[in-house]
Amino acid sequence: MRWCTIAFAILATAPALGAGAPQADELTATVTRMARVGSCFSPSFSPDGQHLAAICDMSGTPQVWITPTNGGWPNQVTALEDPITRVEWSPAGTWLAISIAPGGGMNTQIYVVHPDGSGLKRFSQGGKDNNWLAGWTHAGSELMVSSNVRDGAAMDPYLLGMDDGQMRLVSRSPGMDNFVDVGRDNHIALVQRMQSRGNNNVYWVDVVGHTEVDLTEHEGPGTFDGRLSPDGHIVYLISNKDRDLTVFAKEQVGPHGEAGVIQIVAQRPDADLAEFEMNADNTEAALVWNIAGRSELAFVDLNTGQSKPGPKLPSEIAFHPRYSHDGQQLAVVLTGSTAPEDIWVIDRPGGNLHQVTFSPHPGVSLADLVHATLVHYKGLDGEPLTAWLWLPKKWQAPGPCVLSFHGGPEGQELPDFRSDYQALLGQGIAVLAPNVRGSGGFGKRFVNLDNQELRFNGIKDIKASVDYLTTNKIADPKRLGIMGGSYGGYMTMAGLTEYPDLFRAGADLYGVVNFETFFAHTEPWMAAISTIEYGNPKTQGELLRQLSPINKIERVRAATLVLHGANDTNVPVVEAQQVVDNLKKRGVPVQLIMFPDEGHGWRKMANRIRSTVEVTRWFVKYLEPDAAIARK
Repeated sequence: MRWCTIAFAILATAPALGAGAPQADELTATVTRMARVGSCFSPSFSPDGQHLAAICDMSGTPQVWITPTNGGWPNQVTALEDPITRVEWSPAGTWLAISIAPGGGMNTQIYVVHPDGSGLKRFSQGGKDNNWLAGWTHAGSELMVSSNVRDGAAMDPYLLGMDDGQMRLVSRSPGMDNFVDVGRDNHIALVQRMQSRGNNNVYWVDVVGHTEVDLTEHEGPGTFDGRLSPDGHIVYLISNKDRDLTVFAKEQVGPHGEAGVIQIVAQRPDADLAEFEMNADNTEAALVWNIAGRSELAFVDLNTGQSKPGPKLPSEIAFHPRYSHDGQQLAVVLTGSTAPEDIWVIDRPGGNLHQVTFSPHPGVSLADLVHATLVHYKGLDGEPLTAWLWLPKKWQAPGPCVLSFHGGPEGQELPDFRSDYQALLGQGIAVLAPNVRGSGGFGKRFVNLDNQELRFNGIKDIKASVDYLTTNKIADPKRLGIMGGSYGGYMTMAGLTEYPDLFRAGADLYGVVNFETFFAHTEPWMAAISTIEYGNPKTQGELLRQLSPINKIERVRAATLVLHGANDTNVPVVEAQQVVDNLKKRGVPVQLIMFPDEGHGWRKMANRIRSTVEVTRWFVKYLEPDAAIARK
């Protein structure tokens, strides 16, 4: 999953930041240009491969656009108030299935619309239920959807009929199911079931008989994803069964889903397999390998098992590979330190790679932006750690630096395009973005090193990251900041409470601060899968209290900026309000900015602009970068 860009709701007392509005100052103008850099993602080919549907935020809110595959002017399909999170072109070409996030929240709803923008209609029930779009069945008569409409604590797989609009239950999930594939006759389905964060399985499901078989039984944690072969007799897998790193594998299954032996098809000693996609005739798979955060593409001949490297990528990261229906083209989203998210297409016979979408970046020269560098250091107990270090172009060490922590907690800091990082760099502030223990992309052992009581060691990695900066005289120890979103917000508040003398300022974006209130108010399915990761509130209340920054909030001395979406049901608003109320009582500088039209993270450009401006302004104010460096 990709982590949200940062944004803000415009307050009545704030300077207007719309097109043509007067800018309050040079910082606002510069950072606004950076935050306006666009993105395009979620590629889906038309049946003839001549066009691509995609989600782009060129209009200010992520909407569906269609562009010719070989280049040309894009056409906007939707113009809705709410952001669109996914698009899937139907096999017949007459419909686009889209998921819409009302108010930017988690309760996404399923709609269909014609490619010319007409005929928009909702197929899910609406309301507060969560509905996740997985794609079309092969015949195009139904949609694969996961929903908690039956039980708020479970995500069930459904087939949603285009003719009657009915949602047909595939199986009753005891937890969180992602619908990942269906057989050619719609009788067999594959679902990915998460038992807990960091541990899932792939199930073969008889859609008619409602029986199921676990194809990936394993001991301890494990990561699996799967796709069916056309005849349904082979399941291709991402698997780390009995090993640390994920690989590309296959499993022969019996006529009633009898599990076979998982056989490795392709593996690397230095990388996790992040994603894969197969062409329609089951002759080739595209693999995306994750090497400490950088991506490499490879192609596997499914008849021979031979693997060949893909083309050299023009930027650091690739994700969401999608084949055209004839298998002659592969679309992929590319991004990197100095490259916003855009869709590229690889011509499979020739191997040529060309760019299809061109995200706007008015007033920003991408060539002048800063590339990230991978650095290595050790935790306080000797555990090897890595981080991405971003230094301003004109840098005099030691200088001001912000530590930024990713979400998840099983997310991963990547060298991707971050308008907030580039904005800080433009003001003379360095950024260190660590992958502390518990981060994904480094194997099964590492991602589980922060579970429950081990979380205290993950918090200590904050101190180790500061030590790396100060020991190597990169950062001025008196001008350090800390920020992060979601779980990164938790790490921000953990850093400010555990190490109050280290940081002068912090920015907490929609972070957890109190595990008791988090479990009480988050989505039921989110609470259910989070007990192994954080602790069970019914049996481990004392542990959760010790891990909750709110119970040490009196130690915070750093100026703290708090940002939250009013429609966030993942990390509810009560988490932000506790921080603000406590710091105000103690006279610690604190500011709360609430987004009325966002949920867990920011999707609208106006909000992203305001967020980036205010976060940058906050750290400039309290970390005091040298004016001479900032001007350069």
